[in-house]
Amino acid sequence: MSGNLFNLTPENLADEHLCCIIRSHKRHPGVEAKRQWLSARLPEGHVFRKLDQRATVFIEYAPLETAWVPVVGDKYLYIYCLWVLRDQRNRGYGRALMEHCVADALTQGRSGVCMLGAVKQRAWLSDQSFARHFGFEIVDTAGDYELLALSFDGTKPHFTEAAKRQTIDSQDLTVFYSPQCPYIHQTVETIRQYCAERAVPLSIIPVDSLKKAKALPGPFNNFALFYRGKFQTVNLIDTGTLGRILAKND
Repeated sequence: MSGNLFNLTPENLADEHLCCIIRSHKRHPGVEAKRQWLSARLPEGHVFRKLDQRATVFIEYAPLETAWVPVVGDKYLYIYCLWVLRDQRNRGYGRALMEHCVADALTQGRSGVCMLGAVKQRAWLSDQSFARHFGFEIVDTAGDYELLALSFDGTKPHFTEAAKRQTIDSQDLTVFYSPQCPYIHQTVETIRQYCAERAVPLSIIPVDSLKKAKALPGPFNNFALFYRGKFQTVNLIDTGTLGRILAKND
């Protein structure tokens, strides 16, 4: 590795880029929303560890008890995102980031580490095959989505029952989102504009508390889309994908 990895802290958060969307001057609303969200999460044990260069190399994880996902379990860490962009791969960064997370869990006396995976819709999720090299295994499922875990003591986290139902009462296109990912803002605005132009009924529901996140009616990492009362995806989508979802379910 040619660079050093370090954690964001309350002291350096305002001055560091957040890896996903790197801006030099112009402020980005998604980045600023993420920065504000992180400032409240870091005291809860949330970890954002990154490379000391202008590059997309980072891992983000939190104690499962305070992770904004509909997953529960005792004494686990939950990985939101582990991302090494292609131009930085094969330098040992991914392994170093995962090893740090696993070591952190062991040091804290936790039961293991878990993360979200999927059978088909793998975009916007961390590399499951990479995680399996470290011993992660499928411990629960919710439709086409999987919960992968590396257990130290044989215990297993699991999706909530609400997440497994994957249904809501509303027939409208419905978006649940948190500020955890900097790309959320532009995705939500794209969906909002698309639906306004086509008179598609739309409900946008901010997930702005841990309680709301744990009670979500489907798998979630930071975004979830429902239509006709049924869960569709956790992927951040473009207008082409949205059009196909609407056509398929109408």
